[in-house]
Amino acid sequence: MFDSPLSARLEARSRILVAGAGGGSDVYAGLPLALALHEAGKEVHLANLSFSHLDALDLDVWLAEDVAAIRPDTSSRDWYFPEGWLARWLATHRLPDTVYAFSKVGVRPLRAAYAELAEHLDLDAIVLVDGGTDILMRGDEAGLGTPADDMASLAAVHGLDVPEKIVVCLGFGVDAYHGVNHVQVLENLAALEREGAYLGAFSVSRATKAGALYLDAVAHAQAELPAYPSIVNGSIAAAVRGEFGDVRFTDRTRGSELFINPLMAIYFGVDLDGLARRSLYLDRLEDTVLIRQVASIIEAYREEVVPRPPKAFPH
Repeated sequence: MFDSPLSARLEARSRILVAGAGGGSDVYAGLPLALALHEAGKEVHLANLSFSHLDALDLDVWLAEDVAAIRPDTSSRDWYFPEGWLARWLATHRLPDTVYAFSKVGVRPLRAAYAELAEHLDLDAIVLVDGGTDILMRGDEAGLGTPADDMASLAAVHGLDVPEKIVVCLGFGVDAYHGVNHVQVLENLAALEREGAYLGAFSVSRATKAGALYLDAVAHAQAELPAYPSIVNGSIAAAVRGEFGDVRFTDRTRGSELFINPLMAIYFGVDLDGLARRSLYLDRLEDTVLIRQVASIIEAYREEVVPRPPKAFPH
């Protein structure tokens, strides 16, 4: 019982990409897993769907169209640059310090960028990471959260020929602000279990090296841009520290009530292809080139469907 299907699958792989699926600071949610894999002797690379203006970067950082290699000395004219902050943090800890940044595009170009990176790094596994759990929504739930970026990433990697493809989520509960009903998250995980696609769960602990370094990385990112810290990773970090309830760590949450709790520090793992097959609309995104096309298709689909009614936790 101490060996989960998730750990068993990754144990068999050597060159693993841990990539933020939903953009922004999602790559930080993958950091505890990436650090643990690195400590276990794996060759681990980090990537993120970027919200930054990558078109302003120097030409020499581009590995291929729509994928840039961000290093500690990479300069950006954008005020928001988590890939650069993370690269600098990695360098200070003498860890592999390149963070690959994907352009925020539709499925076709994003899949091509992932394919270029997979060939360049000779990957045998890709782990998509969601800060939150809205990537687990199949489309008919009461609310989908902010699905466009997650679904573009999921569809892009689903179409790749890579031996192992996994999705992990960290931050159960943080998507409530965007309308996700977390009873339906659990319902979806149960359905994935029945289909053999649920890979188990484990907690991030501050007592481990990976957990302690994650807390340090989040604090470093908050110091880089104190006026606009990641609410997702700030919430997860608070949960890892053992805080509970309406914890305040930024004015960005003013006017809302947080519910920091231990469930936010748990990774949930699922088979990526199994998750993709459960989506009710992912096939409609195949020919998208722009991320706004992804968003428009999802909006159009939502007009067709009768959502499952939200449910309250019974206890």
